[in-house]
Amino acid sequence: MRSHKIEDMNRIDAYRLDNPAWEALTGKQAHLAEGDGLARRFFPSIAPFAAVGGITGQALERLAKLLPPGESVLLQALTDVTSTATAAGLRGEKLFDVLQMTDRSPIEPDRIGDVQRLTAADADEMVALAGSTKPGPFARRTVETGKYIGLRDKGRLIAMAGERMRLDGFVEISAVCVDDRYRGRGIAARLMNILRAEIRKRGDVPFLHVRADNATAIGLYRRLGFEDRRTFALYQLRPGRDGHTQSH
Repeated sequence: MRSHKIEDMNRIDAYRLDNPAWEALTGKQAHLAEGDGLARRFFPSIAPFAAVGGITGQALERLAKLLPPGESVLLQALTDVTSTATAAGLRGEKLFDVLQMTDRSPIEPDRIGDVQRLTAADADEMVALAGSTKPGPFARRTVETGKYIGLRDKGRLIAMAGERMRLDGFVEISAVCVDDRYRGRGIAARLMNILRAEIRKRGDVPFLHVRADNATAIGLYRRLGFEDRRTFALYQLRPGRDGHTQSH
């Protein structure tokens, strides 16, 4: 497998990382999604994220048809989508900005030691840990998106991190969380370094998304060697009030 060199990344990421969910849902993670060539979404049991090939009325109308009444999805975008969503029969609300960061620095692999591989058998504990630490959306089948690792203390899962979106040349590190009682011990950095090294070994470039106002997490990621790339808006989209969408 060809390794993506840092000097190659500006050329590659211009069309992949600007719409990473779309690249993932139409590529390596298509089996975890539903939709077509205009709009796609992860199965709800996997993740709440959706994507469109472009912010157009036709694409958002198609996305609306994938949403039963009462369901919603999260859409990451570089431009405002609210007016186009409204015209397509969706209600759109901007939640907050997210910063996308890419890993460009050399990495010395951290020791695996007592870090464990997590599987579907650990799903209940993973959902509970994510629920208490709030790293972002995490469902019972999110573990199917990639490799996840964790750390236990006396048998109890106290920290984890893993891979969410996987697209050609890039892998997103996500669900980085540590139980409050174990913070300040370098656990998050250790888990991330293990993942970074493994992703690099496979020839891919690690990237991540973080809430743009989370200065503590951004500071950690910068110290590890991640660099700011660009800022997106995160929108929540749900069917219009009457549960129906427009059609041509």
